[in-house]
Amino acid sequence: MLRLTTPISDEDIRSLHVGDSVLLNGIIVTGRDAAHKFLIEHFIRNQSDDPEDVALLEKLKPLLNGGVIYHCGPVVKKNEDGSWSFVAAGPTTSIREEVYEAEVIKFFNLKGVIGKGGMAGKTLQACHDQPAVYFHAIGGAATLIAQSVKEVVDVYKLEFGVPEAMWVIRVEDFPVVVTMDSHGQSIHDKVLAESEERFKQLVG
Repeated sequence: MLRLTTPISDEDIRSLHVGDSVLLNGIIVTGRDAAHKFLIEHFIRNQSDDPEDVALLEKLKPLLNGGVIYHCGPVVKKNEDGSWSFVAAGPTTSIREEVYEAEVIKFFNLKGVIGKGGMAGKTLQACHDQPAVYFHAIGGAATLIAQSVKEVVDVYKLEFGVPEAMWVIRVEDFPVVVTMDSHGQSIHDKVLAESEERFKQLVG
């Protein structure tokens, strides 16, 4: 079992291969459909001059440089002192972000993406070029994963709704498995190819 702490170096990313189990530590940021669309439209393909957007970009850059985005729509509670806690933090299906992820990885110098179900060719190429990796989190273990979230540091774009907001969290020993690495390997591609071959055999 390997332990990595954000920000993660290129050297550490290149040392990872599909099948490696990793315990993540440090600061990560959640982001789903609304967040990715916002990043693309306001920062990557267009440069917003809105003061709030400019301020947000300056906050996100150091968080995501060498960092990790987690495809997660958490269940949270607000505490009496105004702070937030994660109740459930399971991964959401990543393929919805395939149209955005490669550009987000490149623009922010991401080193990791966490989700479930894997991603496709554009993201795999971005992982090779950056370098970066895709970490698969355990689906159906939302409450267990939430125990790894030790602190909600901040939240951005709460107007998107709780599941779609960008939650900045500090995690300790967050369990993940590398299923797409920086060497062009993808467990998801392998499973798909084997499944298609098996299907052909079954239908003759």
